[in-house]
Amino acid sequence: MSDQRRAPMIEAIGLSKYFGDFAAILDVSFEVYQGEVVAFLGPNGAGKSTTMKLLTGYLAPSAGEARIAGHNMSSDRLAGSAVLGYLPENGPLYPDMTPRSLLQFFAKARGLSPARARQRIDAVVDLCALGSVIGKPIGKLSRGYCQRVGMAQVLLHEPDVLILDEPTAGLDPNQIHEVRETIRKLGRSKTILLSTHILQEVEAMASRVLFINEGRMVYDGAFSKLTSDGVPLQEHFRRLSELVVSG
Repeated sequence: MSDQRRAPMIEAIGLSKYFGDFAAILDVSFEVYQGEVVAFLGPNGAGKSTTMKLLTGYLAPSAGEARIAGHNMSSDRLAGSAVLGYLPENGPLYPDMTPRSLLQFFAKARGLSPARARQRIDAVVDLCALGSVIGKPIGKLSRGYCQRVGMAQVLLHEPDVLILDEPTAGLDPNQIHEVRETIRKLGRSKTILLSTHILQEVEAMASRVLFINEGRMVYDGAFSKLTSDGVPLQEHFRRLSELVVSG
């Protein structure tokens, strides 16, 4: 079925966000459909994290709408959050808790039954390879393990939509490979929007690229189309980083 006939799972509809007189993003619009893994790119300060926070309902837009699975994240955030998993960059974790106690806490907060919670905790611990540290304080874990704990928490309630901000930050090459494989596998049935500074991540995981610069969208298209001229992705990144949409 074409995208035009499917209901989008992530929608940015004319999103703008002002902090005082500063416009972090202006009139950002795009849609992401079920089964898509879409990379969200742009230079530092371009507006990626702000856009993701608007999509998740963490921030309220100054103008426009953010929708997850059809739910307006300003007026219907609880329903949208029920089908959403969000991994922020450097997401906060409770350092005195263990991965097990943290997952138990979030399972209860999500309303999972005790039996379902046990099942899902076992599943995400296995998926994120946390068995060896499940009983250690999070504050004693490496950056890579903390990132995996965050990913496990995101996947705990089996969300249909995943928004991941720098999901491989702080991981070693083996862990990066594991996360790539996990995201590819999840992307067969879920909708995934991921922000990354690592261009190899785009080639490895995403079929489509969104590029934002100075708070405005400057590219929305297939990864294969972006690189069809044989020019390296790094060069396209540089060129897109120089584009400014007037208006």
